[in-house]
Amino acid sequence: MLDLLVRNATLPDGRAQMSIAVQDGRIAEVAQGLEAPAHDTLDAQGLLVSPPFVDAHFHLDSALSYGQPRVNESGTLLEGIALWGELKPHLTVDAIVERALRYCDWAVARGLLAIRSHVDTSHASLPTVHALLEVKQRVAPYLDLQLVAFPQDGLLRTPDGLCNLKRALDLGVDVVGGIPHFERTMAMGAESIRILCELAAAQGKRVDMHCDESDDPLSRHVETLAYETQRVGLQGRVTGSHLTSMHSMDNYYVSKLIPLMAEAQLGVVANPLINITLQGRHDSYPKRRGMTRVPELLAAGLTVAFGQDCVMDPWYGLGSGDMLEVAHMGLHVGQMTSQTAMRQCFEAVTTQPARLLGLDGYGLAAGCHADFVWLQARHPAEAIRLRATRLAVFRRGRRIASTPAATARLELAHRPGSVDCLGPA
Repeated sequence: MLDLLVRNATLPDGRAQMSIAVQDGRIAEVAQGLEAPAHDTLDAQGLLVSPPFVDAHFHLDSALSYGQPRVNESGTLLEGIALWGELKPHLTVDAIVERALRYCDWAVARGLLAIRSHVDTSHASLPTVHALLEVKQRVAPYLDLQLVAFPQDGLLRTPDGLCNLKRALDLGVDVVGGIPHFERTMAMGAESIRILCELAAAQGKRVDMHCDESDDPLSRHVETLAYETQRVGLQGRVTGSHLTSMHSMDNYYVSKLIPLMAEAQLGVVANPLINITLQGRHDSYPKRRGMTRVPELLAAGLTVAFGQDCVMDPWYGLGSGDMLEVAHMGLHVGQMTSQTAMRQCFEAVTTQPARLLGLDGYGLAAGCHADFVWLQARHPAEAIRLRATRLAVFRRGRRIASTPAATARLELAHRPGSVDCLGPA
């Protein structure tokens, strides 16, 4: 007797009329037309069943703090940084925990079951670290939370920056972070990368650095990150996040840079919603889009994910934890409208970030954790188009969230009584 049998599902790779058998929290079998007795069954009605959404880049410590201590009137990156500096002295562990747990509730409702969150380590008492380590433990039954030690004010420009980061790792933070372009000089930025990559290699940890979040084409720290990754043997375990300066680099330099990144098996996270709003602020017209070169990086074989980055915090007053909204923006900004590219945008919020996080047991195959989302869409591109309703969210084979189907009632003569905006079957 199975615990759960999902019937008549369409999978992201296009296979239709598929059944997913679940036993003891794992997928026992995925096959077409499978029938077996089960304690619970779900008829997916030919709609899309996907692995859960994954956010490879977020700031949970600042999420839902919008308006504290004041609103970012200009909406700029620099005012957001200044606001966070004003707020930090007043942060309490309890307040951070409450906001973070509330956001995790939003995430679960959206089928977002894994998040990599950067955690500010600049404050000597590490309130954000203590808070998010508590949150990580509390949400573990329903959400994978991976934490990055992030010296937000700069590793070397902050007193005790390296000491604070090491303390965070000792407390249980998972990943080594950095922000080389925020150091005082280019040389100090490069030095911070060397220090942090050596530290990660010594401790057997992954690396995820905010890197070159700038319109300056001469901000080229990703080159150093790729070099240091290879020098200390961290290939496939290092991610460069943002990389917005690549949008402004000349093509000749990029033609050398991308192969170097590929040799290092560097992961990349673009943050479309935030990159498109914070970058290009010094431009009049034409305005640069600000997002890194996603199609070119994918073509070179790199693992590229999309991140949410911010939700209702000093930098961004919008957002709702919806990774399909992130994919929707990434698709448009990157002009990724071919059939292949639209599938890649869906993968950028599912399988690609799961690979960057090193998630164990992720996917829709026998032996994987029975974590999946039933979407009101027939295929990935439609899911992005509609930011599809999450009809049901499952964790280890147990339904943990449900949303009624999105339909509108029509009161028109000679027309159907309701509409759901799904395309042709």
